Amino acid sequence: MNKTKKKSFGQLYSYLFDASRTINQLRKAKKNKLISMQFIERIMLAVTEVNGCEICSYGHTKIALEQGMSEEEIQLLLSGETSSVPKDQLHAIMFAQHYADTEGKPSEAAWEKLVHEYGLERSYGILGATRMIMFGNTYLVPVGNIKDRLTGKENVDSSLINDLIKAISIIVLLPTAVIHTLITKEPLISFNHLAQIQ
Repeated sequence: MNKTKKKSFGQLYSYLFDASRTINQLRKAKKNKLISMQFIERIMLAVTEVNGCEICSYGHTKIALEQGMSEEEIQLLLSGETSSVPKDQLHAIMFAQHYADTEGKPSEAAWEKLVHEYGLERSYGILGATRMIMFGNTYLVPVGNIKDRLTGKENVDSSLINDLIKAISIIVLLPTAVIHTLITKEPLISFNHLAQIQ
């Protein structure tokens, strides 16, 4: 598992806002059988590996095993290796990793390739799953830091006050993000145009 990347309060809110905007697309893709639970878990594990969330790693490993994924495939995904991913899902997993790596600002070219590969509705489902785990990772890393402190393991890269504030901030951030989602006119996805050069 990679070392945990620090996230700001602004990123925490941004990821929650983005996740709340695409949760319905994820539900629709699941309902229409465009994205399976194993497919979703592969996305969750791949993004968790990029973001380094131990709680999410544990939780999604359990869910993936329950969905019939092998321990070997799970461990490969948690080490950043995609060789065991079914070919028809590989492009989505690579997009999800790119999304996490660019902190929620993928290149427009990466999005266009995803839509070309899977169609718009399925791509929105993939985006929804990616955004859900991005928020989950960002929110649960501070919770994990607090848990570590309670069990005697301290993370020198984190602050107890900062972690506590982030952990309880969901009380204010969630209703704010839901209201923001209802009134926003922003496009569903925005891009990192600097990434176009790569």
